[in-house]
Order: sequence, then structure tokens, then C-alpha cells
Amino acid sequence: MTTDPVPASGTVHWIGAGLSTGSGLAALCDSAERVRLWHRTESRAADALGRLGLAGRAEPRAYTLSALTAELAPGDVVVSMLPAPEHAPLLAECVRLGAHFACSSYVSEAVLEQVPAAEKAGVVVLTEAGLDPGIDHLFAHDLVARARDAIGDETPASYSLTSYCGGVPAEPNDFTYRFSWAPAGVLNALRSPARYIDDGAETVAERPWEATRRHVVDGETFEVYPNRDSVPFVAQYGLPEAWSARTFVRGTLRLEGWLRAWDAVFEELKRGDDTRIAELARELAARYPTTDDDRDRVVLAVSLDVRSATGESWSGGYLLDLVGDARESAMARCVSRTLALGVRHVLDGSLPPGLNRAAETAARSRQWLRELARDGVEFALRVDR
Repeated sequence: MTTDPVPASGTVHWIGAGLSTGSGLAALCDSAERVRLWHRTESRAADALGRLGLAGRAEPRAYTLSALTAELAPGDVVVSMLPAPEHAPLLAECVRLGAHFACSSYVSEAVLEQVPAAEKAGVVVLTEAGLDPGIDHLFAHDLVARARDAIGDETPASYSLTSYCGGVPAEPNDFTYRFSWAPAGVLNALRSPARYIDDGAETVAERPWEATRRHVVDGETFEVYPNRDSVPFVAQYGLPEAWSARTFVRGTLRLEGWLRAWDAVFEELKRGDDTRIAELARELAARYPTTDDDRDRVVLAVSLDVRSATGESWSGGYLLDLVGDARESAMARCVSRTLALGVRHVLDGSLPPGLNRAAETAARSRQWLRELARDGVEFALRVDR
């Protein structure tokens, strides 16, 4: 028996005002009855609201877990922009108090363990509702659905699906990069092996940068490499069992010349321990920060090519290519507006209790893509037959 969700109270608690908090928060101020922004101190929360043009439209708060839970009521929605390891303790309090939970991060094992209790309590757990993961899922689900309609579920076919995303400087520098999110996260992602499908076989890159390739998007050459574990997404994206993968990779996109420019960093990653890598992250953040005068660029390219055994073919792709402006970065726009869209669907009761990702079906993907386009997140679809 499916549990009904706890009715939404109309109150949203947005925790954290870092680099990915942008105009999505303003969108929630328009749709929620009450919004509270929690940050390290109340004054920093107030400053962030001022910077976003939201002074007086949301209530500033000083965040601690105990301070939040003291104000948390059943049906409230908690939006976590905190580092991923802090999601699980926060979710535990949400489940205990009957509050819904949303974040843009991948589902961790610690979060997954709490999903049964959340579902039983009528609590919605929304995850992977940002840019990557998030919009990339929406693109992939829609492309797979279009290809299935064209080729057929039962028709033997082979396919290539690539999904590459990157936040890069709009004006390239000698490092080909400026840090628009935590430098330690960038470096540690490079230290994690990547699993993907290449030439029909599962492949593991112990050092992902060593699998870097050239990749042309809309006539522009980038460098791309696999990231994390792509293989579980074959099932998540609903690719038919009758189809076999030639290529299936989800990865990171960088400007041309990145591999050469980062050579000294890679040498450090090969021999550095955790202490040295943390120190390196601080050094690079100081040397290549994103300043108020810099404009970032977000590029997300998802492509699917299917060839049937009977000679039929279908290919298509989505491209999102946005540059930040004086009001907010492109990264903040994409992450916060997607997350805010998901929270609005928690508020209207259209998401079921338990685990939800940005995209679970093609129908929901298409709905969310229409809404994102309306909300000012621009992208283009290409379909070739």
C-alpha cells in the first residue's frame, strides 16, 4: 500500500548560500508561503539575501542542526545545499519530524538506507535535482524515449550514449579553469576511478584524466573524461534490454588544452596524500578563483545514437550552453532553478513519498524540461533520422 505524502506546509528551509545558490531561491519566494535561508551566521544569511535581491522576502537564520529542528514542522521542505556527507543526518531529522527533503546531490548509501523509513513516514526525498546530476537525467530520459518510439523496444540495436557536463571560464585563462565550486571536490573527483562502457565492454579508468578524449560540440572542440560510475545509469535511463551498448559514458567536460595545462596537478594527484591534496586545493583556489568580474560558462551535451540490426537508425542530442551574468553565475542558475522546480512539485504534492530523482520517467522529464525553459534555463534539442 502506498503511503500518502505528508501535506506540504508551505514553508521552505533553504540551507546554505554558497556558489550554487541563485535565482532558484527567488523562484521559491514567489511560490512558497514562507522561505527561511539558513547560513553560517544570521548576518551572512542576511547578506546573501541582499545580494540576491531577496531582503525582506525570506527570513535569515544561523544554521545548526539543532536550531533547524527547533523550527521544523511537519510538511516543511528542507533544501540542503550542504556538502553531501551532511545530508544523511539532516534527512534523519526530516524523517523524525515529518518534513520533506531535497538536494541536488547523488544518492549516497547513507541516504538510501533511510528511504524506507521516509516512505513509511510519508516524507518525500528528492535527490539528483540540479545540473549534473539533474538536467542531464532529464535530457537522457527524453532522448531514450524518443529513440524507443522510433526504433522499438524489441528491435535488436546497438547504441552510443554520451553525457558530458562542465563548468568552465567564459573567458579562457592559462589554466583553462576557474573554481566555481569546492576545489577539494574537483580534485577528489579526479582521484576516484571511473567505470563506463567503451567499445562494447565495461572499462575502468583508475585515473580518469588518463582517459581524456577530444569531443566536438556544436563545432567547438573540448576535452572530456569519464566520471564516477556510469554503468548503473543504463538501467536508470530505461534503455531496452534488446539494445546493446557500444558506448555509455557520463563524464566531465573541459576546455581544449586542459590536459596539458593541468599536468602539474596530475603529478601531485599521483603521489599526494590527503593532507597534500587538501593543501593543493587551497593553493589552486587562491590562484584561480572565480571573482565578481569573471563570468562562468556551463556546457552540458547529451547525445544518443541508435542503430538497429535491420538498418534503421536514430540519433539526437541536447545542448545547454549558458554564460553567467552580473546577477548570478550560470552554475547557480542551472542548479538552483532545477532544484527549486523540484521543490515546487513537493509543495504541490505531485511527488510520492520515498526516493525521487529529477527524472524517473520520460513524461516527467518532458514536463520538467518545459518548465525549466519557461523558468529561463535555455537549451536546444537536435534530432536526426
